[in-house]
Amino acid sequence: MNVIVLGAGLMGKEAVRDLIEQQGVLSVTLADVDEEKAKNVQRSLASEKVKVKRVDAANDQELQTAMHGHDVAINALFYTFNEKVAKAAIETGVHAVDLGGHIGHMTDRVLALHEQAKRAGVTLIPDLGVAPGMINILTGYGASQLDRVHTIKLYVGGIPLRPEPPLGYNHVFSLEGLLDHYTDPSLIIRDGQKQQVPSLSEVETIYFERFGPLEAFHTSGGTSTLSRSYPHVKCLEYKTIRYPGHAEKFQLLVDLQFTRRDYEVEVDGAIVRPRDVLLKVLTPLLDLKEKDDVVLLRVIVSGEKDGKERTYEYEMVTEKDRQKQVTAMARSTAYTVSVVAQMIGDGTIQKRGAYPPEQIVPGDRYIEEMVRRGVVIRATIH
Repeated sequence: MNVIVLGAGLMGKEAVRDLIEQQGVLSVTLADVDEEKAKNVQRSLASEKVKVKRVDAANDQELQTAMHGHDVAINALFYTFNEKVAKAAIETGVHAVDLGGHIGHMTDRVLALHEQAKRAGVTLIPDLGVAPGMINILTGYGASQLDRVHTIKLYVGGIPLRPEPPLGYNHVFSLEGLLDHYTDPSLIIRDGQKQQVPSLSEVETIYFERFGPLEAFHTSGGTSTLSRSYPHVKCLEYKTIRYPGHAEKFQLLVDLQFTRRDYEVEVDGAIVRPRDVLLKVLTPLLDLKEKDDVVLLRVIVSGEKDGKERTYEYEMVTEKDRQKQVTAMARSTAYTVSVVAQMIGDGTIQKRGAYPPEQIVPGDRYIEEMVRRGVVIRATIH
């Protein structure tokens, strides 16, 4: 298969690294508006499979021309491009996957293209990161083995291997997005009813092998499309994992209005958003730099099978690849989007249209492929 990767950032680079190591991938085009950035990735990976193309994704014609002739497109651009890339995929007859984007309902806009994609013979799968993404695939896999699904509980956290004060946290993704996840309400299903609860609330203690005690609390966006895929469950919850005390510290910043997008104050005659100041202060302070990170994940799907209660539980602890200097979060995210893109390209996934991951990605094959890449997901049944 021939694959185009849009975006030469961290996730794009790691997706390309994975693709070139697979026998079934003949060529990879790395496209970015910054051609030199893409060439740097090409040089660092040193593979004849990689070609570089300068593409301004904001230009529809340029985007379609670049995508034409490829089997699958991996969209590793900023989430605001997701709908545009999906439409270009339909126009060019190229399958496409992306890393998600629930701000501004971007994923919903991609899924709304279902009929157009189906008519064009194209498969579109958004939300292929870790959360959403990996958790959706594993939820779908667990649910597919039950006659009835009653409860879905999701726990995910990207944290430093060794926490440092003041927050015990280092960012591997945009802090802007983190503040949104901590500020916007969290959508859950409780007692069979959809409802919203404040993010950072209902803190619970959680343990993983070699890690704990840790804390987990509600954050927005994590349940993704699951509330629509499984509307009849009694319970659906997503919680973010951090080191103890993190939620309380951030709750103070929320209460002091430091995270609001719509709050401004006047300082010496200038209008200032406290949020902008917070981001300026925290971004360098919390930069992961060369430090080691770990991604922790637990998906619990409970229900009935043959009239008996049954629970499927999936757990992952993934650390940084020190040899390749690839963060745990980049491995978990980029491998997910790359593996699913290849499933479309090799015919494992044959349904056409736009689908959320839980409705289309075969969980057993996904787990096998991730394990092959050193990202081990352990399944237990009880």
